[in-house]
Amino acid sequence: MSALIVQPRARIFHGHDWVYATEVKNRVGDPQPGDVVTLKDVRGKSLGSAIYNPKSQIVARRFSFRNQELDQDFFTRRIQRAVNHRVSLGIDTQLSRLVWSESDGLPGLIVDRYGEHVVLQTLTLAMDLRKDAIVQALVEVLKPKSIIERNEAPVRRAEGMELMKGVIYGEPSEPAQLKHEGIVFRVDLIDGQKTGLYIDQLDNYRHVARLAKGRSVLDCFTNQGGFAQACALAGATRVVAVDSSESAIAVARSNANASGTNIEFIEANCFDLLKESDVRGDRHDLIILDPPSFTKTKQSVNDALRGYKEIHLRALKMLPTGGILSTFSCSHHISQMEFHQMIVDAAVDAKRTLRQVTVYGQRPDHPIIAGLPETEYLRGYAFEVVASW
Repeated sequence: MSALIVQPRARIFHGHDWVYATEVKNRVGDPQPGDVVTLKDVRGKSLGSAIYNPKSQIVARRFSFRNQELDQDFFTRRIQRAVNHRVSLGIDTQLSRLVWSESDGLPGLIVDRYGEHVVLQTLTLAMDLRKDAIVQALVEVLKPKSIIERNEAPVRRAEGMELMKGVIYGEPSEPAQLKHEGIVFRVDLIDGQKTGLYIDQLDNYRHVARLAKGRSVLDCFTNQGGFAQACALAGATRVVAVDSSESAIAVARSNANASGTNIEFIEANCFDLLKESDVRGDRHDLIILDPPSFTKTKQSVNDALRGYKEIHLRALKMLPTGGILSTFSCSHHISQMEFHQMIVDAAVDAKRTLRQVTVYGQRPDHPIIAGLPETEYLRGYAFEVVASW
């Protein structure tokens, strides 16, 4: 097996599992893109097995501390282990992320389950080259009716791969409505957003809805209306849901009709609507901000923070004393500290004093590994306005 000699003080010696090109001191043998390599320190001590791709800035991603091959038996064991972990947490594995990349020891492999159907993403070259073995392992462990490939993520280009999607096993599911805790979603596994749903937010719909009873709610960036439906079901007196996408509003309205919830839908840019609503003096008791990621790179963090601050400033000015802001960021490059400080800065400009009610995070089927900060990306807070000045 070929090997990479890793420079001293590389991040892999501090709990991480990635090796960047600048951290490689030497190569032993002739490793090819997608190969399994042994990682070694400068004294020759093995650091484990990794997948290799010189076309990526992350040239190696460790998946085992032992010498290990990526064969079907390996994938079967790792996938079964990932499923068992979620079962042990009491997660409904019929609607769940069953495999999440490095968090489950399978770098670049994502597996989402929607009942009898499975959606697969292979975002690293090594996983993509072994897709047949992965599919066979999934069939053995999960026995699905179909496996759909959703390999449209731009990150594949960084690994030198093309974007693609389609059915790679069995008979696919037609787009259909799915109910989760009373909330209805339209699930399109081939053409829908992400792999069909924002599975990482499923628990947070319920958590936010606990604050909604007897309140007027504004749900910004509503997408399929998950937060809006949950709040309506929890006893909100009024729910207004906003999204800039005409198709998203159409789907969200259909979902609300199916769940029997009374929601006012507005097709509008949330930045513009918040500004106009603030100027008009509109008020709500609970405002939810769940925007898409504002940045995909470190270079654009400052611009993203300005965007976040703008919507938070407008939202906070619309909240009376006792009102609550529930807000989320799915931008990995914006740290918890930066996100929190942005909210504080917006509150100062809005002349509001905030009291923290709770902290939100990603669903436990998206496990966080302590040494890999990249595995934690969804952050959220609920704040109550305790004073206006």
